[in-house]
Amino acid sequence: MAWKRNNCAQNQKCTQLPYNIRFNFLKNSRISHITSKDSKNFNILVFGCNNVTLEDITITAPRESLNTDGIHLGKSENINIIGAKIEVGDDCVSIGDGTRQLHIENVECGPGHGISVGSLGKFQNEEPVVGVFVKNCTFTSTDNGVRIKTWLGSYETAATDLHFEDITINNVTTPIVLDQAYCPYNHCKAKVPSKVKVINISFKRIKGTSGGPNALKLVCSSSVPCENVELADIDLTYSGKEGLIVSECANVKPKTSGKLNPPPCTKPASTTPDADSA
Repeated sequence: MAWKRNNCAQNQKCTQLPYNIRFNFLKNSRISHITSKDSKNFNILVFGCNNVTLEDITITAPRESLNTDGIHLGKSENINIIGAKIEVGDDCVSIGDGTRQLHIENVECGPGHGISVGSLGKFQNEEPVVGVFVKNCTFTSTDNGVRIKTWLGSYETAATDLHFEDITINNVTTPIVLDQAYCPYNHCKAKVPSKVKVINISFKRIKGTSGGPNALKLVCSSSVPCENVELADIDLTYSGKEGLIVSECANVKPKTSGKLNPPPCTKPASTTPDADSA
């Protein structure tokens, strides 16, 4: 299988496999009713685009297929993803540097790794991510739900105004993740705190069932702590055998309102990276 050769996350001397579909430098465009199946790398790449809408998109790849992100965006602005069914072996939607004013609605994600901002800060001169709005999305049997990830030992950049609202969670291992100690496969250049500034983040009206006891994980940088992180109306349950449902926090004091289950920051979070996490 070609996916076994798509190991660039682990092997930095790898040969990049092709994407199924690339949209480069499009402007004022609408793309609808397309299907991507079994890509050997990212399924759809959106790069350098402005004022583009993707709607009614179907993307499928096996759960075990490496690095088969459903839709990856970078250096694009005013992008809408409206209505998509995504089943992949990596992020359903991954949001790279230079993404501005991205609206994602009515996406069904799973299996996969969720919808992720980042990872950010690995390379020098990355552009900030500004204005990401994820709403009315459903996650089923994914590793993560909504996620923000920045590298340890990162270069300086920023992620601001990231908002996740009206999210349905079905058996997701970790439904809410803000991880500024991201370092998969021990590829960090230095085990020092992330220098990515994370500001104005909200998680609101997120409900459903967690597949693991750590339903919410907020790990902010100790050198540039997150600012203005908000949790509102979170209602997650866990019925497994690994203990009570908890939320983990480090270097953050979130603003809270409404019903919160689990209660915020019930357990200190480890700032040691999970080397196997992607």
